[in-house]
Amino acid sequence: MTEMEKMLLEQNKQLVTQIALLTEQVQVLTQKLYGRSSEKSTPADENQINLFNTEELNIFNEAEIVADKSAVEPKEVEQFGRKRRTPGHKARLIKDLPVIEVDCILHKDDSNCEWCNTDLRPIGREYIREEVEFIPAHLKVRKIYRHAYECPCCKKDGADAIVKAELPRPVIPKSLASASSVAWLFHQKYEMSLPFHRQEKEWQNYGIALSRTTMANWVIKAAELWLKPLYNLLHQKLLTANCLFVDETTTQVLNEPNRKATSNSYMWLYRNSTDADQQIVLYQYSPTRAGENAEKFLSGYTGYIHCDGYEGYNKVKNVTRVGCLAHIRRKFHEGVPKTSTGKKSQCEIGLDYCNTLFSIEKEIAHLPPEERLKKRKKKAIPILNEFWGWVETTNALPSSVLGKALSYAKKQKPYLMNYLLDGECQISNNLAERSIRPFVVGRKAWNFYASPKGAESSSIAYSIIETAKANNLNVFKYLTYLFKELPNTPFKEESDLLEDYLPWSPEIQANCK
Repeated sequence: MTEMEKMLLEQNKQLVTQIALLTEQVQVLTQKLYGRSSEKSTPADENQINLFNTEELNIFNEAEIVADKSAVEPKEVEQFGRKRRTPGHKARLIKDLPVIEVDCILHKDDSNCEWCNTDLRPIGREYIREEVEFIPAHLKVRKIYRHAYECPCCKKDGADAIVKAELPRPVIPKSLASASSVAWLFHQKYEMSLPFHRQEKEWQNYGIALSRTTMANWVIKAAELWLKPLYNLLHQKLLTANCLFVDETTTQVLNEPNRKATSNSYMWLYRNSTDADQQIVLYQYSPTRAGENAEKFLSGYTGYIHCDGYEGYNKVKNVTRVGCLAHIRRKFHEGVPKTSTGKKSQCEIGLDYCNTLFSIEKEIAHLPPEERLKKRKKKAIPILNEFWGWVETTNALPSSVLGKALSYAKKQKPYLMNYLLDGECQISNNLAERSIRPFVVGRKAWNFYASPKGAESSSIAYSIIETAKANNLNVFKYLTYLFKELPNTPFKEESDLLEDYLPWSPEIQANCK
């Protein structure tokens, strides 16, 4: 073979490789652009949270596996029938609502017998139906007067003995704001993702022209005065947790000092595990994604932190970092062919390993941490050993989807294996991703913050609201209670008083559900 032929063969080999890589890239980009965004495996719905292994899936496909392909399909006969409702479904829907009985009676003109004109007498009533009535919200003005009293006896002696009744302190001084109106603003914006410009129209329908600027000022002021002290206390308690889950996402703040309006800022999420008796979910706003933000927020913490592959988390010292199998799985999922070829691709093999590990976690999720860890080690370690052996021995082009997935898995191995150290640890960081989702939904509604103050107040608001939800509270009731009681509580002088306003305190649990 001549040198020219060798050179042409080498060029041809390179071109074939390049075409394969470009074809793969086109498939991945096409799927991202036009395909489903959820990570579903064929033939069942499988994603990061709800996964089944191949053997389990075959249970549902048993009829197809054993079926005679040559058999003639029976003709379908169209059937007509009404789908039966589950008994008691409507009763369960309305069981917690107040009930008003409406009696339909005869008018006086119709209360005589049409044949003999004798007065009709009631003999009973029958139940006909029930319906849910919507009562729109409405506003009313509370005018507060303070009464003064004097002692007539002391007045005779020339003394000026006047006593005035104690006043409830306002949630925001020198404003029209009440505890319920401010709580409603927080509920609408941060729980229902309704931006201020849309709330403005709603308040006009209620009968008051409340500007979005006023709303923003009320929210910022209330968060600073009453919610931030609770946030700081929750932060202290979070640092005592055994396991934390951390994530971050972008946001935009227009008027940050020395930064362009189009620059990305970040909202960080920190929360404890679902095994904790007292659920805590905290957000933190920061102008950058630098690892120093997490390092500062978690200063003094020495437990486990679950996070993705972002290297900035390495800045956090004296912690055990736990990796996320969902991110590894996602890399393999990107390379799975969208049409079946009859033979499993390498990416599908990697995906199956991940699915099997997730299904193990689903089986043991209900167990207490100690027992969960024993079962996890017994069932998962053999699968993990096979998986890492396959990762090490599988060859792929470094720039291919499979090559990138294998490389990512190798880098994350030391972090992922740490989930075997404690039963409270989890195999993925999905808990943090689910917890940050309410902010992502809200971000789509209002797009940006006008100032760092607004972003910081939002981080506080989301923290209090999501922590309340995690502890099964009614958010509006809880916020109304806080804005009514905290202005009249001397917690600045006696910080221990704030303990009574945490979401899990007995009084809060009794009054805010």
